[in-house]
Amino acid sequence: MVTGAPQVCDDMTVEVALSVMASARTGYLLVCDGGGLCTGLLTQVQLSAARHSSAYTDRVQLRDILGDRGPFTSPVTTMAEAQHAMRRSQVDALPVVDEHGSALGVLALAR
Repeated sequence: MVTGAPQVCDDMTVEVALSVMASARTGYLLVCDGGGLCTGLLTQVQLSAARHSSAYTDRVQLRDILGDRGPFTSPVTTMAEAQHAMRRSQVDALPVVDEHGSALGVLALAR
């Protein structure tokens, strides 16, 4: 698990999020709501796709492209369970959240 992954608020625009991602030299951002609860994870691929969409404007916020909450994992989830969840959801990384929904880090598949 990677701790200290960049966390951004869901009202941030796509352009600002891409800038934060570039500054942090990472391929994903943890997205949190105004109350600090993790609402999901966005990748550079997802943000770039949103930016190149015909519906894109410079006012599009992360909450507009995030979709449904999740998937998530907890710090007590076994590696086998987390890998199964990643395969089932077709993702390379999962936010790790505590029992209150606060982000603790990101569990990512090794490349």
